[in-house]
Amino acid sequence: MPGLDGIEATAQLTRSGCRARILMLTTFNLDEYVYRAMKAGASGFLLKDASRDQLTAAARTVAAGQALLAPAITQRLIEDFCRGPVPGAAGDSAAGHLSERELDVVRAVAQGLSNAEIAANLYLSEATVKSHVARVLAKLDLRDRVQIAVFAYENGIVRPGHMGRPLRHCLARLIAHLP
Repeated sequence: MPGLDGIEATAQLTRSGCRARILMLTTFNLDEYVYRAMKAGASGFLLKDASRDQLTAAARTVAAGQALLAPAITQRLIEDFCRGPVPGAAGDSAAGHLSERELDVVRAVAQGLSNAEIAANLYLSEATVKSHVARVLAKLDLRDRVQIAVFAYENGIVRPGHMGRPLRHCLARLIAHLP
């Protein structure tokens, strides 16, 4: 597409209030491209090597209001998802050694909240929050808040996009709170 790529065109249509369902058809079989297309408002994503029947079925699926991903992409997403920890389950991991309140603090740290913000959200004093953070660091043998956030994501305590804030926002706030 001269002057505009499919993702930007999709984003512009979505921002303008267009109610058309958009099916991306591309040669780019990259996770980043799929993510950006869906984030821009695409309802489906199909690779150009799809057969005529697959393309027809995909168009009908998207037109009916459902979402669709190319089978190869769906398989990759399922494999990635299954390699990770069970969402929300601390299980036998090191997180199992944390109290429920410490897990609350870990979730808040992963959001990039300061001690003052955590205290306000959890109805605690800042001193109590500092104590919880110190205990989490000690129990998990971590160095700083960034490691707490990484631990939270790697162990399924939090998942990107499931806290109302994009991951990049959370990381930017965490970095701002580093000594």
